[in-house]
Amino acid sequence: MLDDFERKKRARSLAVPTEDRKVRSRLRHFREPITLFGEGPGERRIRLRELLTARFEAGADLGEDASDSDDDMDSDDDDSDDGEEVDEEFFYPGGEDLFAVRQYILNWSLPRASERIAAQRAELQVGVMSRKKTKLEWFTNLKSFSFGASQIADERPLSFCTFAPNSRLLATGSWSGLVKIWSIPNCEPLLTLKGQKERVSGIAFHPGSTLSQSSDSLNLVTSGMDGTVNLHSFQSNLPIGQLIGHEQRVARVAFHPSGKFIGTSSYDCTWRLWDSETTQEILLQKGHSREVFAIGFQGDGALVATAGMDAIGRVWDLRSGRSIMVLQGHVKPILALDWSPNGHIIATGSEDNTIRIWDVRQAKCTYTIPRHTNLVSTVKFWSAGDGFDSKGAPADWNFLDAPRFKKSSSNMDVDGEDDDDEAADDDEMKDKEEAKSDGGLKKQILNGGHLVSSSYDGTCKIFSEGDWKPLKSLAGLEGKVMGCDVSSDGKYIATASFDRTFKLFSPE
Repeated sequence: MLDDFERKKRARSLAVPTEDRKVRSRLRHFREPITLFGEGPGERRIRLRELLTARFEAGADLGEDASDSDDDMDSDDDDSDDGEEVDEEFFYPGGEDLFAVRQYILNWSLPRASERIAAQRAELQVGVMSRKKTKLEWFTNLKSFSFGASQIADERPLSFCTFAPNSRLLATGSWSGLVKIWSIPNCEPLLTLKGQKERVSGIAFHPGSTLSQSSDSLNLVTSGMDGTVNLHSFQSNLPIGQLIGHEQRVARVAFHPSGKFIGTSSYDCTWRLWDSETTQEILLQKGHSREVFAIGFQGDGALVATAGMDAIGRVWDLRSGRSIMVLQGHVKPILALDWSPNGHIIATGSEDNTIRIWDVRQAKCTYTIPRHTNLVSTVKFWSAGDGFDSKGAPADWNFLDAPRFKKSSSNMDVDGEDDDDEAADDDEMKDKEEAKSDGGLKKQILNGGHLVSSSYDGTCKIFSEGDWKPLKSLAGLEGKVMGCDVSSDGKYIATASFDRTFKLFSPE
């Protein structure tokens, strides 16, 4: 027995490689089978340790240099699956245009990040009980959301819906290839946009649309399964431009918060960045092993998140081009993602029926919401905007009217604008004053305070931010819910369904 203990002690003192490739190499050197039927890497290493112990006791050569001498042979063997992967950083080459864009995004995002952090610090100056009371009142309002209106929007199923920045318009896309603009809350058709030959897969309003953009300028971008991306104004039902480059279906489109750039995700396994003014491709980025489905920009404009059929999401720094975080945890394709207005929380919805919450600061998933019984089609954080805690657009507002707010250099740098287009509306000054008042502080406390999700299980649900508890499951939905959105004034939730209708929900 003592001899056995001594033998095991000597065996533990022997240096046995931990890498399976080197274990196989040592076994090959001793003319032993490199693998046995049903043998795993751990069992193979134990067998090598026993062999080395026996050779040590017999005074035979242990072949310590064998793995080094066989490395070159293994590296030249193209048929071997045991080659070691080398982690290295690589970049796609870019010209002076890309460098200028990265500099622009850097200069544009830093002041906004500073403003966001300053607002968050000001929020912390409010008492805990006061903040809880404000949020509790808002959650009570959310629990009162009920069915308000339903409208048949097309002859074929709907695929997407999104609100305009001023919450007075809703755009819907369908399998027929048509995009329709509806008035809110009357749900009356205003404009039908053509140009897509296949199903509409994504719609995005310009950040200044219905606010600072004139009706004859770029207000809307759409994508389709035919791989086309069309740019639209409100003056015509035909595209005013097109983004050409993707080789396969374009799944989603999104505007950069500055309005100067457009992001697209595609089934050609790439996502791309485009100049919204010149329609030129600025960046073609690979990094996903399968189709890229979802794309979303952080509110500051510094980061962009993408996700797709490889069940992995990535966060990219637009200022440097680096992939700074991998969202790995879903077991099936990721079909939706959205950034919280706080700038560091991302929500992703997947075909595995779950919603995952990611914290960019901690670089990990912090919560999983298993509240759906079928795939999650859309996730949306509420981002408080025009009309919240203020009068918003006037009752007689028309989407063809002149811009309500003047163009700001902080939004889009446009030269040669007429003086009439730059005339400031009184509402703009009032909104700025409210931002400094208690109303603006309330907006900061509630901004991003809830998450809305839609699913093929026929439900649309509201969750509270932070603890991610379910607040409300909207009643009145049937069949697959293809998408949803929350108005920036917080008064409406819209859903687009497979039954060809969109539905509008509002507080009772």
